[in-house]
Amino acid sequence: MSLFTPSRRWQPAFYPFKKEKFGRRLLGKTELFVKGPLFGCRMCGNCLLQETAFICPMECPKGMRNGPCGGVTPEKNCYIDETRKCIWYCIYKRAEKLGRQEMLLEVLPPLDWDKVGTETWGEVLGQIRKAGTISFFKNIVSIDKEKKSRAWDSVFKTIRQPDWWHGDSEYHAPGYQEPVSELERRLRNGEFVVATEVTPPLNANTEKLAKNIELVKPYVTAINFTDSSSARPRMSSIVCCKVAHDHIVDPVLQIAARDTTRIGLQADIIGVNELGIFNVLCITGDSGKVGPSPMSSMNLLDIDSIQMLWLLRRMRDEGIYLDGRKMKNPPKLFLGAATSPFASDPALQAIRDHKKVNAGAQFFQTNLVFEADRLDLWLEQLDKRNILDKVYILIGIAPMKSYKIAEYLHTKVPGVNLPDNILRRMEKAGEDAPEEGTQIALELIESIKNKKGVNGIHLMSLGWEAVVRRIVTDSGLLPK
Repeated sequence: MSLFTPSRRWQPAFYPFKKEKFGRRLLGKTELFVKGPLFGCRMCGNCLLQETAFICPMECPKGMRNGPCGGVTPEKNCYIDETRKCIWYCIYKRAEKLGRQEMLLEVLPPLDWDKVGTETWGEVLGQIRKAGTISFFKNIVSIDKEKKSRAWDSVFKTIRQPDWWHGDSEYHAPGYQEPVSELERRLRNGEFVVATEVTPPLNANTEKLAKNIELVKPYVTAINFTDSSSARPRMSSIVCCKVAHDHIVDPVLQIAARDTTRIGLQADIIGVNELGIFNVLCITGDSGKVGPSPMSSMNLLDIDSIQMLWLLRRMRDEGIYLDGRKMKNPPKLFLGAATSPFASDPALQAIRDHKKVNAGAQFFQTNLVFEADRLDLWLEQLDKRNILDKVYILIGIAPMKSYKIAEYLHTKVPGVNLPDNILRRMEKAGEDAPEEGTQIALELIESIKNKKGVNGIHLMSLGWEAVVRRIVTDSGLLPK
């Protein structure tokens, strides 16, 4: 276990993919000798310790560099390895104790694999010389906090935020005026929106997919297609979205960072408008740990969901690729993100969500909610951060068909927790479980639809598409 990082080291240090000069190799070994025992350093080539309360985020098994995933357990442990603490929860708590919470809003870049495994101290010394060595150290020891901060950022922020990224902690309003999709248009008009999911097929036949799309089409504004949820392969979200568009439905493309590279993401996004896709939901994705055997890759994510939002927002509003190349016709996108209101303390969760909004999220789809009253604490924290008017929130609701499904959601799905009273209701219902599950969903909708900051619901049908009509009509949410 490292001295300042409250977790055990996840993997050994990286090694560079190129031959380094002797001086740099020696400096790299020295850096690892010092930072390894202290911080569990993996030599990622882009040190973030100053921004993450001096706890290395590379301890995260998923390699999350901008905050925790939505799978934090109530005990604040990592769902991939429940014997370990969630490293990002530790970062949040220490940042809170040190008064550094707002520093966590900065959108941090993905790894530059040309630098992975190499030292960073030489780059720091080089930046100090550029800033002026005497001037730098004079300002660092100054009692003027503003001077000290500027001197610090002139070295460390310059290294942390390379020219190809330029991440910051500011809100960036969309760079367009007219809505690009039906979902965005209705949300802007102030309608209480209903979106749903249709389960992608397990085979190459789209007949059932099309039938289910037609089944829910009259009752919803948009249909979301999951991207191999629970790390189990199904028909791709982008293909399902094309089928939905052909059936005159506004689709929501879901992209999981788990299976996405920065190159593949940009290539796909450039073409989605041609397929009638304008709504894009960026998520981290379930770890291969929860998927079927043999387990898929557990290596680091190439790019996380917040980095995806930042990259896509810049492609849309600035017309640039990650490498700085300009494009004549940028994609039109309505960007969304997932959130888990109950995954962490409401104040800490709000920091994570604030960061997503700053990065480019225009709407949220929450994880499944089974306790409407608990939403208030989270919404209050978002309100305190002045972001409720900058993002539309769709609350995740799932009608359960059986006690077995309820138990599975409670025990197997990261970030989902069912209260005892709902579990008991589903268990007692027996053969009437489908009706009981429907009633629970209707009660939850009634409890949340008038809450400040809630703009709609996202019905996760869990393969039970036929229930969508009943829920939408009985709750009085039939779209005009």
